[in-house]
Amino acid sequence: MENLVGRIHSFETLGAVDGPGIRFIIFMQGCSLRCKFCHNRDTWDCKGGKEYSVDEIFNRVLRYKNYFVASGGGVTVSGGEPLLQSDFLIALFTKLKEAGISTALDTSGMLDITDNIKKLIDLTDLFLVDIKCINDEICKDLVGHSNKKELEFIKYLNSIGKEIWIRQVIVPGITDKEADLYKLRDFINSIEHITKVDLLPYHDLGKYKWINMGEVYPLENIRTADSKDIDRVKKILES
Repeated sequence: MENLVGRIHSFETLGAVDGPGIRFIIFMQGCSLRCKFCHNRDTWDCKGGKEYSVDEIFNRVLRYKNYFVASGGGVTVSGGEPLLQSDFLIALFTKLKEAGISTALDTSGMLDITDNIKKLIDLTDLFLVDIKCINDEICKDLVGHSNKKELEFIKYLNSIGKEIWIRQVIVPGITDKEADLYKLRDFINSIEHITKVDLLPYHDLGKYKWINMGEVYPLENIRTADSKDIDRVKKILES
């Protein structure tokens, strides 16, 4: 298993927002979604990035272990979409768990729950799941896929007692419609093992990546979200 290679976009050695404590973050290369608000457009190509072996990444993580373990942190794998490289992550997470290192996955959950995915889930302590939009029609337009698989993914995690953080990007006029927010509130309230809800204000800081790749930025005419937008959504979700 250690001979497996994964395609990696980049690393962040001292992350502070993608899970509890200080995190070593691995950004996987490749994504099947086409999110219009994506700020990592350069992660989509499954043939891009750089190949690393399990041992190469494990040894890199160990250099920082004292920092993140002392803070109650660990390793978070993000992307791209990490679940697309489940074989590699099963091997990596097995070594991390043997070393007493906490694991987290930042994922859309928009894949079938195969036996392989279940193995990876078992090796993961925390899931950061992006609900793209609770309104399925808006979700299809926004990311190119239905939300049905991600909602089932969350329900499955809940059924086996996995800790879940929910993430929702607040895109003004798109993901913040009042009726949809009440539906989102009801869904969140139905999931016992959600311990945190992160409301992420939409920004266009990744727009330059689209432009550099010769592509049109899809949300050109959408304003960025501000604190008033977040406060409004928070009030509805907490009502």
